[in-house]
Amino acid sequence: MNVSAERKLGEKIARELYRDPDYIDDPILSEYVSSIWQPLLAAARARGELTPELDDRFAWEVMLGKDRSINAFALPGGWMGLHLGLISVTANRDELASVLAHELSHVTQRHISRIVTQQNRQAPWVLGAMILGALAMSKNPEAGNAVIAGGQALAAQGQLNFSRDMEREADRIGYGVMTQAGFEPQGFVTMFDKLHQAARLNDNGSFPYLRTHPMTTERIAEMQSRQQLGARAPVPPGMEHATMAARSRVLSNPGVDGLRAYVAEADALQAAPANARQAGAFYAAALASARLRDPAAAARWLVRLTAATSGDARAARQATLLAAELALGAGDARRAAVLLDPGAALRPEVMMLSQAQIQTGRPGDAAQRLQTWVALHPRDAAAWQLLAGAHAAHGQPLRAIRAEAEAQVAHMDYSAAVDRFRAAQDLVRKGGAGGDHVEASIIDTRARQVESLLREQGLER
Repeated sequence: MNVSAERKLGEKIARELYRDPDYIDDPILSEYVSSIWQPLLAAARARGELTPELDDRFAWEVMLGKDRSINAFALPGGWMGLHLGLISVTANRDELASVLAHELSHVTQRHISRIVTQQNRQAPWVLGAMILGALAMSKNPEAGNAVIAGGQALAAQGQLNFSRDMEREADRIGYGVMTQAGFEPQGFVTMFDKLHQAARLNDNGSFPYLRTHPMTTERIAEMQSRQQLGARAPVPPGMEHATMAARSRVLSNPGVDGLRAYVAEADALQAAPANARQAGAFYAAALASARLRDPAAAARWLVRLTAATSGDARAARQATLLAAELALGAGDARRAAVLLDPGAALRPEVMMLSQAQIQTGRPGDAAQRLQTWVALHPRDAAAWQLLAGAHAAHGQPLRAIRAEAEAQVAHMDYSAAVDRFRAAQDLVRKGGAGGDHVEASIIDTRARQVESLLREQGLER
């Protein structure tokens, strides 16, 4: 299975995952995961695990899912899946890095391609359907069985379960990548122990990560021996990570009872000294209170969160971002704009400040900010969609339609993108371009490019 075929298989699966209701593009969590993911990629390049060809041809993108299950998975073509349930149980950055490094190594070592080669009678596209079916089965067995048509469930299990040799290889290489990236080796050991215990206590089908990545005692012992070779002092939980784990818990558990439980947990920790656990509890309580439509309680918890994180710059930034997010949700865009740093070039600030500017009657400023961002990050679908709103509010319908099309391109929905480009061309023919001939020319060029991608996509079927 060559690199091109693997990338196309990955795109086919990723397109379906983008449409999954559980897919979430949360700027705050995505940025945090990226702050761990990018150093791992850099370390893999430095070690020679990530070759220039794979680096250039594969996507290397982490997709988040709201599912509460403890699950992470590697897909063909450099896509990674990460459930919020897994983030929520990690105690620090190092544990999360160990999971991402392990999955990264499955891709750099071409394990999926090697499985297809070993069982070359199995068509790659059927394998793609099996992967989607196995992922669906973690949430809805009937839906999963519908995807895995023709009695292919056993074959899917055999394909998805990496061999023990491949698991050992992903452990060994992932450990090296993780430590070279600057993360502490204890993360691998503590995460393995945590997953092993969870499997023993909760083996009810809710932990697909464990079921496709069996935590054998041999693998755990090997990680423990590696960690002892470079033993260091235990890593204390970080406040920033605690807030991100708390955010994952709230976003993955939207039920009223669950939200109330997070508030009750924070109540019990109010008298405790400021630490990572308290910061996480206050963060969860503030976000949960906002979702329970109790703005007064959310404001009180934000005050406590700000006080608890005052000595940690990264955690304090997360508290400020949460305050701005809740202000936007409450319709107080002016307060959100005051809280956010206008000079920040990071995605959460760019997205939220742009929303605030649109809501306060400054869509032109938002469009300028977002245009700069998408020029550097053309695959950011959410930014393109927000840019469409800014252009529409600024009275530029042609640019708004083009931005909507680019948002569809970013999610590889080329059919929808072509429809939007054609709508833009119709607007130009009807004289609605407002004399924006440069934009009209760009739309014509992009329409031809995406139509070509759509034809290629049709041939794959």
